Amino acid sequence: MSVVAARNGTPVEAPVAPPKVVRQRRVRPGLLGLAVLLIALGGLGAAFAVTSVRSTGTYLAVARPVDVGQQLTADDLVPVRVSGGRELQPVSADRMDEVLELRAAVRLTPGTLLTPAQLTEAPLLGAGQQQIALGLEPEQVPARKLHPGDKVLLVSTPSNATGGGSEASRGGGTRFEGTVIDTATPQNGDVVVYLALAVRDVPAVVALAADDRIALVLTEAA
Repeated sequence: MSVVAARNGTPVEAPVAPPKVVRQRRVRPGLLGLAVLLIALGGLGAAFAVTSVRSTGTYLAVARPVDVGQQLTADDLVPVRVSGGRELQPVSADRMDEVLELRAAVRLTPGTLLTPAQLTEAPLLGAGQQQIALGLEPEQVPARKLHPGDKVLLVSTPSNATGGGSEASRGGGTRFEGTVIDTATPQNGDVVVYLALAVRDVPAVVALAADDRIALVLTEAA
């Protein structure tokens, strides 16, 4: 195709430049997939953020050590905000008044969230039990420190009475199960252990303790 152009006033034919064709960019499948992935990840991140905010709550945490059987006080607990704590089933802070009527079922450690499984209404001295005090020398105590809720075994030791006979005939080896309620250390250096025993075992243990024929064994720490 040509057109007429003028050169020095004389018309001449000249070729017409073809129009420029703009090539369309081809979309690479890899980039398209990456874009879709980024959009999906963004949606998941937004959903996670919303879920985290919704699951944030105020719960009760342990502020100081609490022994087994001890009734909780307001100074033992502190409210904290926790994100995603529902899976742990902690005690909500709005149940503070309800919790203060309960006791610790296990030893509570500061900095941990309080859960219903750690609480009980039952005192250490249960039904069918009586409490006794057992005075021991430091070397007779089976642990550096006994805690409320520790399970112990009281074992009778053989009599020092003269005469023959086996250990069994001298009354040694009888066992009694007990639970530590508390301990004290008087000024004389001895250790007083307060124990919960079955009512039926109290007379025998008291008699053996009077003869200094009781050994204390720790079987389970609280």
